[in-house]
Amino acid sequence: MFKLLGADLKMLVRNKQALFWSLFFPIIFIVIFGLFFGKGGNISGSISIIDTSNNQTSQSIVKGLKDSNIFTIKNYGSLDEAKNQIQAGKLSAVVYFPPTFASTTQTPSNAVKIYYDPANASTSNILNTYIDKFITGYTYKVNNIKPQFTIDAEKLNNNKQFTYFDFVLVGILGLALMNGSIIGIAVGISKYREDKILKRIVSTPLKPWKFVLAEVFSRLLINLIQIALILTVGTVIFDGHIYGSLSMVVGLALIGGILFQLIGFVIAAFAKTTDAAQGMAQVVTIPMMFLAGIFFPIDALPTWLSNIVKFLPLAPLLRMMRGVALEGTSPLQNPADMAIVLGWIVVALALSLYKFRLTEE
Repeated sequence: MFKLLGADLKMLVRNKQALFWSLFFPIIFIVIFGLFFGKGGNISGSISIIDTSNNQTSQSIVKGLKDSNIFTIKNYGSLDEAKNQIQAGKLSAVVYFPPTFASTTQTPSNAVKIYYDPANASTSNILNTYIDKFITGYTYKVNNIKPQFTIDAEKLNNNKQFTYFDFVLVGILGLALMNGSIIGIAVGISKYREDKILKRIVSTPLKPWKFVLAEVFSRLLINLIQIALILTVGTVIFDGHIYGSLSMVVGLALIGGILFQLIGFVIAAFAKTTDAAQGMAQVVTIPMMFLAGIFFPIDALPTWLSNIVKFLPLAPLLRMMRGVALEGTSPLQNPADMAIVLGWIVVALALSLYKFRLTEE
């Protein structure tokens, strides 16, 4: 079996296309998201601030914008130059303080002007909300008015700071495990069957279960390499955070790898050809890619849809992994998530044992 394990690993390494999709394609995702959202990156676009009033009020707003780390601040010498950058698509918005803004020596202007690109309306909305909140608070202070209603926010994550990139980092790890295991097993086993390799194995003294175990272990080794690469690139290069137990994150990821391999065996059992296996694997993986919470929380989906997709194999796995990685909680904090994952493993294993055969003869 160990010789077969070595042979499987050699075949996986020699298959450049499979190696690319298993190892390097997820890294491309990490790099793309890392460049946008890693290292304290923001998601609210770039703005320029033109302060021609330069008084205490405007300086307070400017300082608040800079200290918020919500936007990328770019400096331009004049309002016209900044507007040209918006039209060129190189800037999302401009915050302009007219010379008489909050002036005490001449007729004051109380309006802050915001110029923005309609294609980046989200930046304008965040900017409007931020400045409006600041000006409202300043108005209360000037008029000595105390707000009747306030917000009392309390953190429940032990003051841990994590970003959208941290959220996506765990999601891409789950994506890599899912695609690499399901597609790798389904297509690989189907190709072995088409090439009559499985038929030759059956005719040898080698026990079929040894072949299956060698295939599983070789994929798990690939999974370990995936996990190491993704977490290393994400945390070292783009400053992603893993607050909880790294070994527990890896353990949950390997449980996910086993689950997705079993799903791959189920697909290989029903698929008659390699093309059919590839198509069936995509039918399984693509919905989970967009609905199981890889790039956004499933709570953002309509209620009826989120109540369905939370039972997909990948969704509870990601919830447990994010709980451990980002909040340092136990994977059993919500036992239902572990129950769903183990339930899928039992179902996939039962279907594999019932239907999967090395050959169709």
